[in-house]
Amino acid sequence: MFRDRLAQDAAFIQDHFNTVLGALDDLDVTRAMAYATEGGKRLRGFLVLESARLHGVDANRAIWPATAIEALHAYSLVHDDLPCMDDDDLRRGRPTVHVKWDEGTAVLAGDALQTLAFELCARAEVGEAAIRADLTLTLAKASGAQGMVLGQALDIAAETAASPLTLDQITGLQAGKTGALIEWSACAGAQLAQADADPLRHYARALGLAFQIADDILDIEGDAEKAGKRLQKDAQAGKATFVSLLGLEAAKARAAELVDQASAALDGYGPAAETLKDAARFVIARDS
Repeated sequence: MFRDRLAQDAAFIQDHFNTVLGALDDLDVTRAMAYATEGGKRLRGFLVLESARLHGVDANRAIWPATAIEALHAYSLVHDDLPCMDDDDLRRGRPTVHVKWDEGTAVLAGDALQTLAFELCARAEVGEAAIRADLTLTLAKASGAQGMVLGQALDIAAETAASPLTLDQITGLQAGKTGALIEWSACAGAQLAQADADPLRHYARALGLAFQIADDILDIEGDAEKAGKRLQKDAQAGKATFVSLLGLEAAKARAAELVDQASAALDGYGPAAETLKDAARFVIARDS
């Protein structure tokens, strides 16, 4: 059920990207934008669409913020891969944007995808002005210097720190770098319905941390071909991770505990939340 729903939502989002990006001028930067948004699990977009379904929100409204979060996530990956950041040449099994084109095109494509995300949240099709403003404001906070960018900045600073980060510091870092966008995605459906988002917020915070622990485990145990990117970078760089601080088995146990917490946060929704619970189980069982 979950994997089918994930695949269906991924196709829905891709179709919407094709429509939105297809309306732009045919330039290297727009081709790079389209390239950067192809593939991937679309987990964040799925969370928007599924939380919207949970609240009875029409999919034709929810598709706009679902595509928005995937555009913003794609921008973050394009910039993360640049030589001045993580310097990666492979993403989703394909050359990264700056390798396929050049660094200038990659920077501009990332910039354009970021601004596209806010445009999509602000579209009239999303709903009332107050809802659009709320989604746009909260996305700005989740993606900027209070969220994802803050987490990335702390991660870069840790590379030259005198001592490795502590477990609490890594948890805080990842709450921004990975968790903030996952939290926004899971809460978007409640925002669209102007409903209480607290249960989904608790779900997403546990889910986001489990997701990052699973990433750290994949970096050690994963298959680079399945992951579609270079692995074991953190270990080679000597960076502290959940695995290096907790140990492999304890990290797996902690991820499983977080999945249980995420699932428990949704109990009030009854059977309607089962697909979201399946999503939490998926994040620690994935191979990419």
